[in-house]
This record gives sequence, C-alpha cells and structure tokens, in this order.
Amino acid sequence: MSNNYWEDEDEDQDSDVPLQGDDLVKKLRKAKRADEKRIKELTEQLEGFSKSQRERVVKEILEKKGVNLKAQRLILKDLEEVNEESVNNWLDDNGDLFGLTKPEETQEQQLNRAALRQQDVVAQLGMNPDKAEDLLNRVMNAANAEELTQLIQGN
Repeated sequence: MSNNYWEDEDEDQDSDVPLQGDDLVKKLRKAKRADEKRIKELTEQLEGFSKSQRERVVKEILEKKGVNLKAQRLILKDLEEVNEESVNNWLDDNGDLFGLTKPEETQEQQLNRAALRQQDVVAQLGMNPDKAEDLLNRVMNAANAEELTQLIQGN
C-alpha cells in the first residue's frame, strides 16, 4: 500500500507550469475526495476491529464462566462498553436466562458471617474493662442501700 492516495492520472498533470484557479480547485477537490475515501475506509476498519475485540472479550468471559455462547448476542446488544466487570454484572442480573446461578455460600462462609455478627453484638452491647472496674469500685464503696440502688438504676 503506498502513501500516495491520488489516482495515477494526476501524475501526468504535474508539471512546472503554475496551475490556474480552476485547475487548482479541481486538483484540490480530487485530493479531498481521495482523503474522504481513505477516511471512510479507515473508519470502517476501526469499527470492524472494535466489534471483533468486543466479541472476543465477551466470548472469553462466557467460556471462563461456562455459559452458553449464545448469550454473547444479547450481551453485545445490551452493553455499550464491554469489559469484564460490565459483563459479570450483566450475567449477575440476567444469568438465570441461561441457567447460570450464583454460587451458594459454603458452610464455612456462613459460620464466619455468624461469628462476625456475634462479635458486633458483643462490641455494641458489651462493656469495656475500665467501665466494669469503675462500676465494681462504686458498688464496693457504696455506703448504704440507697446508693447501691441508684448505681443499679443509673447503669
């Protein structure tokens, strides 16, 4: 492919004679048409590469997840920008159409979650050691039953 996009017939018109106004305009129009044609070709080529790259990304993700490749058509229609995150989100939302289910939590994950909830409850309702020691000192130093009752009702 050469870098010269003008047609060969233009070459024999090149001469040392300066071009007149009409000849110059004709030559510029011809060059503009050649440039527009080349731009159109390059744009089509770019669109083709973009489409094939989008298809390849979706296909790889579907194969990795074990999803039927027929889902590719729907994904490509629905998504403007195709990347792993957007395809995964689409599959999370629409995966049931193709028999894709979210993996169930393992028993270990459920136990871990229960332990975290338990820790939260203890942390929210629990008493720190300094506060407990202070309360114990006040109970031990209470002079009468009335002070003891006030401590119990106040805390």
